[in-house]
Amino acid sequence: MYTLTYESTAVNIMTSSEMESLLEEARTHNKSKDITGCLIYYKGKFVQLLEGNKKEVQELYDRIKKDPRHKEVTLFSEDKIIKRTFPNWGMAYYPMDEEHTNQYELEQFKRNLILLSDLVEPTNLTAKQFWKKIKTMIAESPK
Repeated sequence: MYTLTYESTAVNIMTSSEMESLLEEARTHNKSKDITGCLIYYKGKFVQLLEGNKKEVQELYDRIKKDPRHKEVTLFSEDKIIKRTFPNWGMAYYPMDEEHTNQYELEQFKRNLILLSDLVEPTNLTAKQFWKKIKTMIAESPK
């Protein structure tokens, strides 16, 4: 098995309905290819961890790099793995945006996500890099 983590920038800020559409498409595709992972979208940035068969994951990553909704797609870690970090998630998604939450809820969500990243025991370097990138992203001051 294989995993990779990348980050990218959205060409345009995505609305909640656009994200729902993207996620529906991703979950359908990923389920058919036995790919699992987690996607974070925050302030126009994506960070995603993908895991599964190496060929399938790399083909998906190649599709993502060509997707016109992304730019500056950067792979920052990849690994052979024995077990999945997100074994039952076709594509977990955390909607970190101000559109549907007030400031208190957003701050609570950030604290919970940091706590989750501290409690999870990543089984590989790529998962560690994923959580490190998430912590860095949510710690950055708002634009």
